Amino acid sequence: MRLIRTERFKRAYRKLENQEQERVKQALVRLLADRTYPALRVKRVQGTAKIWELRASRDIRVTFEIEDNTIILRNVGHHDPTLKNP
Repeated sequence: MRLIRTERFKRAYRKLENQEQERVKQALVRLLADRTYPALRVKRVQGTAKIWELRASRDIRVTFEIEDNTIILRNVGHHDPTLKNP
């Protein structure tokens, strides 16, 4: 499986603090290894058909889509703002 980062994801990632960026990196490594890893709490974003979210930390969420063998990273950030515009 491969990862593609959208421009929006890249911009949002750069705005995170270093510690938050490290948490996101760790979560993405786990996602690639096992999408069912319990700590990630992967689930569909409510009200969407193809957008998923994972929990990188207590407050940081990553939204993504899965197409074929590719994970498209859409957005990253704090819980409420990120999930309002996944």
